[in-house]
Amino acid sequence: MSEGGTEDGGGREFVRVVRELRALINDGSIYPVGSFLPSQRQLAEDFKVSRDTVQRVLRDLRSEGWIETRQGSGSKVLKRQQIQSPTSTGMVTLHPLFNHAFEKPEVTLDVFTLTSESLDAHIRVQAVRIRAGQITPERITLRMVLPHPSLDIPYWRTADGRHDDQLKARFLGITDGNTASVRGVLNDLKEAGHVPSVTVEIRHGLLVPYSKLYLLNGTEAVHGNYRLYERSITLDNGQEVEGVTDVEGLGAGLTHHVMGEPGAQGTVFVQDMREWFESVWNGRLTSKP
Repeated sequence: MSEGGTEDGGGREFVRVVRELRALINDGSIYPVGSFLPSQRQLAEDFKVSRDTVQRVLRDLRSEGWIETRQGSGSKVLKRQQIQSPTSTGMVTLHPLFNHAFEKPEVTLDVFTLTSESLDAHIRVQAVRIRAGQITPERITLRMVLPHPSLDIPYWRTADGRHDDQLKARFLGITDGNTASVRGVLNDLKEAGHVPSVTVEIRHGLLVPYSKLYLLNGTEAVHGNYRLYERSITLDNGQEVEGVTDVEGLGAGLTHHVMGEPGAQGTVFVQDMREWFESVWNGRLTSKP
């Protein structure tokens, strides 16, 4: 059946599955680097979508460099997100950093990003922990700055520009879906009585993100530049567009700094990032709802 059909929601279901599967790969506990994904039939059953949707998802993950697929062998995981942390002997991931942040009674998240895709994935993981009673935050406050839809985004373009409008519409659709998901998951936690107080504020910045920033509880900063690369992208109508300039999101290299770490370097960095975020949040570079 065509991806544009209604059997499994067309483009909406594709976005959902590619987002959830990418997050599972990035977490690393279920599909670590070097492991193989389940068969297409099993993935279709697990995510309750058609085989066509699964095939499209795998093509997208392959074009992003997350997996490689060989005839008769299946799809092998090639990478996951890594974060350089001065307080650690090696690389870490966002998963334990979010785990630690959400174990506090009051959770504050200040985020500057392109699509909120990574944030959505990690919020969902923490929501599972909250519903299971593993953690019991009393208050969650999220402030997020996203690029304004009217901006001339330099990403998701091709050399000839023929599909740029469609690619931008795809980007805006993914952003809207991720943002709605984040808001919905957090508000559901409040309505179900799992978290007494939840505040979600989203503003649109009049500047293009060339990097992403997470400020966790005001004491930790995760920051990194987006990396450009070229790949093919399949539009909602099933058309494959070659040579699209994309950016690394979940797979981007990030650095982690903590206030009070040796040499006070982390303290200075976190304070600088907090001041920068406040200037953007409260300044003329954001449009307030």
